[in-house]
Amino acid sequence: MKIVALAGSIVGSKTRTATQKIVEMLQEKYPEHEVILLDLADYQLVFSDGRNYFDYEGDTKYVTETLMAADAIVIGTPTFQASIPATLKNIFDLLPVNAFRDKVVS
Repeated sequence: MKIVALAGSIVGSKTRTATQKIVEMLQEKYPEHEVILLDLADYQLVFSDGRNYFDYEGDTKYVTETLMAADAIVIGTPTFQASIPATLKNIFDLLPVNAFRDKVVS
């Protein structure tokens, strides 16, 4: 099973710290599964422009393809202005409509 932990903010350190802890716990409890941390602060992502996710290049392609290949996704996010950060919203916009179908997302 491939599990991706997504730290959905590019500012601050609390979201990354919490998401990193989840990765460590999953790796310890389920060593047979592949667990990947995607911290959006580590990548240069373009804004969604309506293309299919596989048409992007560079970091954007890597992040979207990694999420699409995951069996389970853990999303870490702070709350800004009673909503999610724009960087995380952009990820959702980059992915196809059925991106989370048949995946466990938390």
